[in-house]
Amino acid sequence: MIDVSKLSKLHLGRFLISGGFNTALTYGIYLVLLTFLTYRISYTISYLAGIVLAYGLNRFFVFKSHRGLKSALMLPLIYALQYFLSLTILWWWVEKVQWDDRIAPLAAIAITLPITFMLSKMAFSEKRTDESNV
Repeated sequence: MIDVSKLSKLHLGRFLISGGFNTALTYGIYLVLLTFLTYRISYTISYLAGIVLAYGLNRFFVFKSHRGLKSALMLPLIYALQYFLSLTILWWWVEKVQWDDRIAPLAAIAITLPITFMLSKMAFSEKRTDESNV
């Protein structure tokens, strides 16, 4: 069994915990919006809500630090990159593979997660990082 208290001490562990929370919340928003909007618009709105939440979680829970203006400016760029990559993956799964549009965002998350972690770590961590905080 996973020891959550030990996992929360590591950057990656905290990133996964906060990302799980963020994903659950924004996925719920996506599903609600999907009942009356297209998948692209629903995804965009829920994604924007996720960026705001991600900044707070990365700043105060995951890395417990920031690099001032650099963090504030880099995070939207990181998530813009992830958004366009995710939307492309989402489009491919829905339009080309014919996956259910309620499930396709989960594939996009799984594919973009490692990229987002590494870029977020660069944005929020001090230049010298402790390797035990991977």
